[in-house]
Amino acid sequence: MLAAILTAFFSLLIPTVVEQTTAFVNNLPDMVSDFLESQFFHDLDSQFGIREIAETEMNRFVADSANYTAIFGGLFGVGTAIVNTGFSVLIVLVLTLYFLVSLPSMKFWAYRLAPRSRRHRVEYLGEEITSSVGFYVIGQSVVAVLNGLVAFIAVSIAGLPFGALLAFFAGLMAFIPLVGALTGGIIITAVALTGGWQQALIFAAIYFTYLQVEAYFVSPRVMSKAVAVPGSVAVIAVIAGAALLGVLGALMAIPLAAGVMLVVREVLLPRQDRL
Repeated sequence: MLAAILTAFFSLLIPTVVEQTTAFVNNLPDMVSDFLESQFFHDLDSQFGIREIAETEMNRFVADSANYTAIFGGLFGVGTAIVNTGFSVLIVLVLTLYFLVSLPSMKFWAYRLAPRSRRHRVEYLGEEITSSVGFYVIGQSVVAVLNGLVAFIAVSIAGLPFGALLAFFAGLMAFIPLVGALTGGIIITAVALTGGWQQALIFAAIYFTYLQVEAYFVSPRVMSKAVAVPGSVAVIAVIAGAALLGVLGALMAIPLAAGVMLVVREVLLPRQDRL
């Protein structure tokens, strides 16, 4: 039942997001042009001389012939990165589905590698660790869905176009612990500035107010039921994971911390108590 609901939800969401993404890319030059002609930008320009600084830097950039080579090399690099990212996403998706289907048999053979006298204990710890990872993914998904829903409401109240696309982006960024939702909100606010500072202010007021509620009430309640990791340990784990492996490390940090704490609590501390 849950799988059918998720399939129906994504079958309706993905085409809308793709359609709005295409429309956003096509309308982006007009949006930027409207922003440059807006009164808000003219007020900023009169105070800080933004247009003059931009024109000076552009002329300096055009005058340097080495930059043309860098542009073509950068475009080629971007194209290569897009193709590689597409293949990587496809491979990860296929491998994820494969591992999900074959996970029970893989765990069965992994537990067989342990000595028979300790096999039951290893199986218990393995099931607890995999369960904590699953609960973390479910909890983070709940937080991300709530984040995207609030973003959609804020976008709708502010009167911004591309509501489904911006809400999907906000929910996707919410999967990144600590800084993801904040970064997504800043980017959407910058996009909202192309429609006027009033729209950007309305969206920012609603969305960033919700982020405070999420940080102090929603996320702690959801994640405390998902994984039993203290807040200080979660913050340290996310910072260490991000420093080592970037975004991937930040995503893996909390379930890994939950697994390490389980091993410490169930194996190391009882052994130390017996000494």
